[in-house]
Amino acid sequence: MGVGLSGGEVSLTIPLVQVKKPQIRDAILASAFDLFSKKGYVETTLPQIAAGANVSATNVYSYFESKLAILYAIHGPWMRTQLDALDEQLAGIKVPRARLRRLFTALFREIPAREYGLANNVMQAIATARPEDKYRSTLITWLEERIHQMVRDALPVGRRRVLKKADVAHFLVMAMDGYIVFHHVAPRRSCDDATVELLCDLFLGSSSGRMKSPAFSGRSRRRA
Repeated sequence: MGVGLSGGEVSLTIPLVQVKKPQIRDAILASAFDLFSKKGYVETTLPQIAAGANVSATNVYSYFESKLAILYAIHGPWMRTQLDALDEQLAGIKVPRARLRRLFTALFREIPAREYGLANNVMQAIATARPEDKYRSTLITWLEERIHQMVRDALPVGRRRVLKKADVAHFLVMAMDGYIVFHHVAPRRSCDDATVELLCDLFLGSSSGRMKSPAFSGRSRRRA
């Protein structure tokens, strides 16, 4: 607030405070989602996002401090939606191997391919992040905790102790990130059934089910 004198009178100058409108924020996020999905994080610019939302680039900064902040606002809820839906599916699967199979197939094959490989935007963002972008590890920490719980719930009680001996969730998230990047460069090649079955073996401590898998048996016969 400023004070000015005019003709002996005191006038008060009150600075204008921009009121943030939810519809403008939503428009920015919708524009960014469309551009990230089609062009990728690196090729998308803030002026492009602003144009898609019918606002100025300066106005975008009133809502988000950086392009990375916009990506976080999109990717976090998007990933939560993916895992919430997956959790509902897993809840209806009682056989541990079938439940793990569904989990690994979703993490390593399906989610990397969804929305034109939207998840790859985070890989691009992390690889090109600058100190001023203020990278935060909140999302990856949440993702590891969520996947840890999903794997734990899928395992028989007697096998859950394996999760205490190593940072399994971190390994699975890193593997997921690898498949996300690989889908971007080689979309026709994904995590195959034999790899999924082998992961199930490692977590369940048994190969009895794997030898009955059509995918694995076919590969075995060809190699023989």
